[in-house]
Amino acid sequence: MRFTNGYWLDREGYTVQRGKQVHDLQIDEDAGRLRAFAPTRAVTGRGDTLNNPQLTVTYEAVAEGVIRVRLENHRGVRTPQPRFEIAADGDYRGEITTAADGRSTLRAGDLALTIGVDEEWNAEFTSAGRALTSSQPRSIAHVIGPDGQHYMHEQLTLQPGESVYGLGERFGAFVKNGQSVDIWNEDGGTTSEQAYKNVPLYLTSRGYGVFVEDTGGVSYEVGSEMTTRVQFSVEGQSLTYLVIDGPTPKDVLRRYTALTGRPPLVPEWSYGLWLSTSFTTDYDEATVMSFIDGMEERGIPLSVFHFDCFWMRGFTWSDFVWDPATFPDPEGLIRRLHERGLKVCVWINPYIAQKSHLFDEGMEHGYLVQMSDGNVWQTDLWQAGMALVDFTNPEAVAWYRGKLEALLDIGVDCFKTDFGERIPVRDIVWHDGSDPEKMHNYYTHLFNRTVFDLLVERQGEGEAILFARSATAGGQQFPAHWGGDNDSSLPSMGETLRGGLSLSLSGFGYWSHDIGGFEGSPDPAVFKRWLAFGLLSSHSRLHGSSSYRVPWAFDDEAVEVARRFTRLKQQLVPYLQDMAQQAHEQGTPMLRPMVLEFPDDRTCHAIDTQYMLGDSLLVAPVFDPEGEVEVYLPEGTWTSVFDGSVEQGGRWLRQTHGYLTLPLYVRDGADLGIDLTALDG
Repeated sequence: MRFTNGYWLDREGYTVQRGKQVHDLQIDEDAGRLRAFAPTRAVTGRGDTLNNPQLTVTYEAVAEGVIRVRLENHRGVRTPQPRFEIAADGDYRGEITTAADGRSTLRAGDLALTIGVDEEWNAEFTSAGRALTSSQPRSIAHVIGPDGQHYMHEQLTLQPGESVYGLGERFGAFVKNGQSVDIWNEDGGTTSEQAYKNVPLYLTSRGYGVFVEDTGGVSYEVGSEMTTRVQFSVEGQSLTYLVIDGPTPKDVLRRYTALTGRPPLVPEWSYGLWLSTSFTTDYDEATVMSFIDGMEERGIPLSVFHFDCFWMRGFTWSDFVWDPATFPDPEGLIRRLHERGLKVCVWINPYIAQKSHLFDEGMEHGYLVQMSDGNVWQTDLWQAGMALVDFTNPEAVAWYRGKLEALLDIGVDCFKTDFGERIPVRDIVWHDGSDPEKMHNYYTHLFNRTVFDLLVERQGEGEAILFARSATAGGQQFPAHWGGDNDSSLPSMGETLRGGLSLSLSGFGYWSHDIGGFEGSPDPAVFKRWLAFGLLSSHSRLHGSSSYRVPWAFDDEAVEVARRFTRLKQQLVPYLQDMAQQAHEQGTPMLRPMVLEFPDDRTCHAIDTQYMLGDSLLVAPVFDPEGEVEVYLPEGTWTSVFDGSVEQGGRWLRQTHGYLTLPLYVRDGADLGIDLTALDG
């Protein structure tokens, strides 16, 4: 959100009260805390302490390499629930020293915050003596809007050439400089500035990260309102953020996921190919079995079959009752799929339609989200009279889990947890008293945790997995996530990858997407290009909206491409499991932007058309209809998987590929055990 009109003027109707100077500095060495007081007018005499609002800024070291900053206007205003679960060490204390010039420094390992009293506002962050970023004059402010709403903002400096990444799954430019970004979960598809997975964390190429501890809306101006700074603002009287040291992006993610949660291990079978009924297509048991038979006859290995929305009857979502017209014997069908060696996934969401037999039950017991007038909140968007489960109510959680347990009892193995983004905020009353604005983004966290925890209890650690669309910070604990509703086109394939790259730099270890695109029907060329890309992601799913995604629906070559890359992925499973272990132990994602793996290579800082799958495999999807592609190889020796050619890195290569290959290189002679002779036939 922008509060200024150029540099000199404030936006009309907004009163911006900026901290002018460090008038006083309180040091609490026992608590490891620095507290700075910044009046909004310079104090040169006693009279200047009258009618002069003063901002309070508190600095604490909460972990090695992590300093928390809390900016407050009126400290008596309590921070509303919900709040992110931060696993900080309550016993950790930073070291405070004061130099001869009167400037004080708080250290958390190599990360240090330095600030001085009786000088213009300036708080500097360094790592091992190297400048990272700073809060300079005009950076901190309390703002009163034309409607009387209060805001707090901070601005942290950017150096020339410094690139900003992350902020959740964002489908626009990978480098966020120059963008305005609102952290607000929406179901906007992949072609808009909206996002399903918003995370108030950004990383920069300078080797640090900044995480805003606010579950509600956070507004970013990334080198946009002020070209040399990242501004972030929230509604209310306080703003809290963490500065997270590197020095590498992997180090930032390691520290961040230590605080917000690491991705767990997922079952081995989940790395195989998932096949869906698609969304609004006509299907029944005969259709499903024809798909299974068709994949087997064509030698395409399949791991999971997914039943999308219409396994239930229309107008009843979600009632968790199989449509008897199309699936008269669901338990028998699931048993037969298991006998074929397949796992079963079914679609669910957190909404209860009015026609569902669960609606009256939920309303009677207070399990559905209510409004301030005592009525149940409802909407006709998506399903008629749809209500929303209140996951802040423990009894509602137990009720919802019970419905899912009945599905697990007949053999369902996992769930696709769809939706959870368009959560109402107006006149809403949550069971636990949470603030509706703060709950908007956080709701998906409660939804996915409810389902994932049930799966862990039933399946065991390392055997639980979801297919989730929405998330916020910490959601990496409930994998896996897919990229949402994309178009069936090559440009949408590119925006899908950009979303995955940004999500990976927001702490998420696993990622998938709809092969071929969701909306529309891809032409065979798009589908075949997307097959190679999708099967070289951590998780791979064939899914569409109104058309099937079985390969033979396109052409014979699509069958060949699907068979080849599915078999290739089968061979990569041991390697992928090793990479998943890194995600679980260190927070390093499986999908790695080039800047994450090669932060010292300046060329890698802006690349968003290729990636590393783990630490040893470079993938460059083909986005050109003629098969032309440019791939950058960083310094080192790279071996092509498909033709065995060896290339020296530090340069771009221009190539042309058919549908059966793409630039796929193994780093520095790593042996991934790939047998090309087993991919075809």
